This record gives sequence, structure tokens and C-alpha cells, in this order.
Amino acid sequence: MKKQILNTLFLVLFFTVGNFFLQAQEENSTLKELEEIAVVDQKVMMPMRDGIRLATDIYRPKGDGKYPIIFSRTPYNFNSWGDGEQRTRTANNALSAIKRGYAYVVQNERGRYYSEGEWDILGVPLTDGYDAFSWMKDQEWSNGKIGTIGCSSTAEWQMAVAALDHPSHAAMIPQGYGAGVGKVGPFNEQGNWYRGGVEQMLFFSWLYGVEHDKFKPRIPAGATQEDLIRISRFYDLAPENPKVDMAEALNHLPLQDILKNINGKKEIFDKMIRRTPNHPDWAKGGIYQADDNFGVPSFWFASWYDVSVGPNIALFNHVREHGKDAEVRDNQYLVIAPTMHCGYTRAKENTIVGERSVGDARLNYEEQIYAWFDLWLKGEKNDFKEKTPRVQYFTMGINKWQSSETFPPQGAKLFTYYLNSAGKANTLNGDGVLATKKPSSKDQPDGFTYDPMSPVNSYGGNVCCTGNAVKGGAFDQSEMEKKDDILVYTSDPLKKGIEVSGFIESTLYVSSDAKDTDFTIKIMDVYPDGKAYNLDETIQRVRYREGYDKEVFMENGKVYKVNLSPMTTSNYFEKGHRIRIEISSSNFPRFARNLNTGGKNYDETEGVVAHNKIHHSRQYPSHIKLPIVLK
Repeated sequence: MKKQILNTLFLVLFFTVGNFFLQAQEENSTLKELEEIAVVDQKVMMPMRDGIRLATDIYRPKGDGKYPIIFSRTPYNFNSWGDGEQRTRTANNALSAIKRGYAYVVQNERGRYYSEGEWDILGVPLTDGYDAFSWMKDQEWSNGKIGTIGCSSTAEWQMAVAALDHPSHAAMIPQGYGAGVGKVGPFNEQGNWYRGGVEQMLFFSWLYGVEHDKFKPRIPAGATQEDLIRISRFYDLAPENPKVDMAEALNHLPLQDILKNINGKKEIFDKMIRRTPNHPDWAKGGIYQADDNFGVPSFWFASWYDVSVGPNIALFNHVREHGKDAEVRDNQYLVIAPTMHCGYTRAKENTIVGERSVGDARLNYEEQIYAWFDLWLKGEKNDFKEKTPRVQYFTMGINKWQSSETFPPQGAKLFTYYLNSAGKANTLNGDGVLATKKPSSKDQPDGFTYDPMSPVNSYGGNVCCTGNAVKGGAFDQSEMEKKDDILVYTSDPLKKGIEVSGFIESTLYVSSDAKDTDFTIKIMDVYPDGKAYNLDETIQRVRYREGYDKEVFMENGKVYKVNLSPMTTSNYFEKGHRIRIEISSSNFPRFARNLNTGGKNYDETEGVVAHNKIHHSRQYPSHIKLPIVLK
């Protein structure tokens, strides 16, 4: 036995060391190949119009040619060294671009790492993006055409800058870009800060890990490029905040003190937590608003379990309708994958999202991306438009890629499903029904108690960036549905399979004994064995039911009509499966708790228990509308 253990330890050590050396060899190979074919110009301090300089690494093919530029601008650390070792992620991206005849430029936003100035979220001022385009187009090695690419915060600045319509900004590929979207279509999220007037708590966690202290060490003004390159080998300016249990941290009240309570930097958070959904300052930052211009051909990437798939698709549709000219409107393409935030290329032959298998979700991303850039940055007459569907969307359930000229796809028609019960829809074992038949004239409302000090916990979902507080994706909700403060409405088993692809509309008739409260909704695919996998979720703060420009509070017992922000998905419900929705008043910490007082909420520590009701009758026809694809 002892010998077996030693042999096992030896094999583990052998393969660990072997993998380490293999990885090191591959990294050295990348750097060596890059050095052979590229001019590498790091820590170039690009000047902005106000004299602030932004740290920029430039990789371009050797020779005297003029090259199109792929530009990635980011708040994240791309320094080539860390802990005394070379990093190759940026080098790999650069090598891929240079082999295809591009220059590759990566830059830190103002105030990030080696870039000068003070940082604010979403890379403001917008003029920095415009000035970077102007500087790059004037370089002797540039052909004057620039394409932008990136995911998450490396994508989200692109929309507002696209509205400035710089003549060299020829194309863009934003991926997972929801926090760059302000108000578009039926969504008023202001960069993922809100949904339905309720704070999405992802930024509470994200800012803790990302925002640097204004008293961080600074590189002296006038440092030479040689100095910066040398310093960067041992000093990457990347702070490391102590790890925090976000599941515990996000429980703290008042909301405005969450970052203070964990010793985080809080200047940006402090101003954002106080902004209402319609505050004018949202329009002053780096967020794209629907009345902005838009002048860039775009290849958009979204995903079903990202935090903002609905606004992402709504923006694609908005630009197709309202782009500045016919060429821009006609050159918008979209991919919707079944993955988490920025998880496109991590899809496998058997892709698991949460705990649900969605099968083979891979796609030839790199081929499509470079074909798009070749078309717009090189002017190649390739077959991108002939080969690439306008919309490529993955349908879960049948687990396959589909294509359409629009999203929702052609053939999608809204069908109404009504909520009904005998007044006891609480829990999985209640009598809640989801049916196409309208309810009777008799109103038998379903009631539940919402205690903000004991909210319904988030379990799976369309989330990002909350640390250990919420694990995203599709999870069986049936155990959650045993809680008495969750109303459950389920259809009969389907007699034939149906595809639901598009925006899911929800209208609830509600009442409460509180001045203000929230209502949540979640849609699920229920398997014959009882497993109920979540597809999407939304929420609405009732004080904003008449619009985000005013607050209208509730009167005890009075019934109000509430339209929730749409949910979005593409899922095939197989024969024998059932459609289910859950309704409650909290989904925490995916969304902040409403303390039900009618106050500001962010500065309060004590909540009020609310007794909430969902009404369903001919007078109060609570319902959802499903976009069912007819083929």
C-alpha cells in the first residue's frame, strides 16, 4: 500500500512538473515567434487632448507596410510581467492578429495601471477613445482603419464612442457588453446598475475588486519609455485587495455602506448608489443611450446566461432600425450563445451551464471574427455576408445553433398564458396553473409574506461578477420551490414540443399592505422527472410602475397593474415537458432587497414585512406572453 501511494505521488509530481515545463515551452515559443515577425513597442504613452497620457502596447508586423489596427481598450491589467514572470495572454492575441496582417494595440483606460489621470467607470471621458483613434490613424504604419474588440468592460466603452462616429472607427466586435447600455427599448438598466428600478448587485462586488485607491503609488511624470518597460518587469501596479466573502458582505445594511464595511474604495460606488434610474448623470458618462447616434458596422456577441442578454439584443435591434445611415443599419450581425458572461470560447462538445447540459455549443468564432475585420479593415471582398447569418442563436433543449434574419426569429408569435389558482399557488405543491384559457370572473388571489430580512436567495440565474455570492447558470429549482414565499404556476405537460425564442412579456396585477415592494418572476423548463431549469428572470420595483421619471407609491389593498422588464431566451420545450413561472418579491443577492418602507432604500437598515398578493381573474388577467416559433 505504501509503495502504491509513493508511486501515485510520483506520477502526480511527474505530470505536474511535465505540464509546467510544457506550458513554459509553449509560452516561450509564442514570445519567440512574436519577436521574429513583429515590432513590439510597449509602454507607449499616448497623449490625450488634455495632456493625460494613456499606457499603450503596440504590436505590428515587421516591414514598411501600412496595416489595419485591431484595438482593445480595457480597465484590466495587461502588463506583460507579473510576479517576475512573463505573461503571454496579450502576446497570444497579438500573434494571432499579426499573422493575419494586422497591427494589434492594447491600451489601459485613463487612471488604470500605467495610464495617467483619474479613472471613472466605462472609460470616460469619451474623448479618450476618439483621441486614441486619431493618434493611431496618423501613425506611419497605419492604413487608417481601426476595429475595436473586447468582452465585458473591454467592450462596454465601445457603444458610446461609436456614437461619436470617428471616421477611422471602421468596425467593432463588442462581446458581453451590457454595462455599456443605458436605456434602450423596454429596458432602463443604466449600464446594468438597475433592472426594473432595482439595483443589480454585481457592481457592488465588481467595484471592490477593480477600483484602485487614488493614493496608489504613481510613476513620476516624464518617465521615459525605457524606464517604464524596465519598471514593469517587477512592478505591474496591480493591487490585490484581501479576499472577501461576498455572500456575507452583500447582506450588509445599509446598502450605501457595503463597500465601506469591507474597506473597499467607494468614491464611484457612493455616487452611483444615490442615482435614481432616471438621474441625468447617467447620460453624462460612458453609457450608450437610445437617442445617441450610431455609426459603426458591428458584430455583436451575447449569451443566454449573461446578466444583460435582453438589453444586448434590444440594442442590436435598435441600431438596425436607427443607425445613422443605410450602410450602418444593414451591417449589424449578432451571435447569441448558451453560455455565461464572456464564456463563448469555453463551450465544449458537452457544454454544462450551471448543471444543465446544452450539448455541443462550439462555434467557429475566430474564423468569423477575422472575416468581419478583413471585410471592413482590409476592404477584402470576402464571403462573410454570404456565409454568415444575420443572427446566429443557440436554442437550448434541442441544443443546436439556428439562424434568422431577425431576433426574435421570423415566425415567432406571442401566445398568452394566464395565471390561475384557487388561491393557494404557494410552493411547488400548490394549485397554481399556467394556461392559455382566461381565468374566471372570480378573483382568488395568491398571497405570500415578503420579509426583507429573510429574502428568497438567488439560485443560479443570468449573473456575472458577484464572487461567491451567486453561482450562475441553469440549476434545478424544485427544492427552492418548496418555500412558502414563492408562488408557482405550471402548465400541463406539452402534447407537442414548442420553441420559445424571443422576448417574454409579463404583466401582473398586484396588491400589498406596504407602500412599496418588488415583484420577481422566473421562467423554467420542467422536465418529466420534475427537474425545473431556470431560463431567465426579472424584477420590478412597484414605485416605478408608471415610469422611471417618477415614484408612485401603493395604497393598502389597492390592485395595480405592473409590467415587468422582458425576459429573453431561446429554449425548446420538448413533448411532455412543462412551462413554469415562479413569482416572489426577492431574488437576493442577484438584486438588492426592497425594504418596503417607501424610503430611499440605500440608506436604511430596518425593513417592513409586506403581505403581497397576485390577482388573476377576468378583471385582473395576470399573464405572460411567450414568443413561440411557428414552423
